[in-house]
Amino acid sequence: MYKVIIKREALKELKHFPDRSVKAITKSIEQLSGDLRPAGCKKLKGSSENLWRIRVGDYRIVYLIDDVIRIINIRSIGNRKDVYE
Repeated sequence: MYKVIIKREALKELKHFPDRSVKAITKSIEQLSGDLRPAGCKKLKGSSENLWRIRVGDYRIVYLIDDVIRIINIRSIGNRKDVYE
């Protein structure tokens, strides 16, 4: 099992989403600790870090996987049109 850490900025972004979406996003984040690379996840290109993203409806969760210290660091949560900026 990996430990999931959510950056403060990502938590702030969640406050602006509808309750229904927050529940789905929260569920997906909880499942990440057991399944680091779920079906449909994609590795982000153009970054020197080990960044991945998963899709939850119109939202994206961008996270870093550190296999050495077994941590998943949630970097950003946002609408698909805004999250990659």
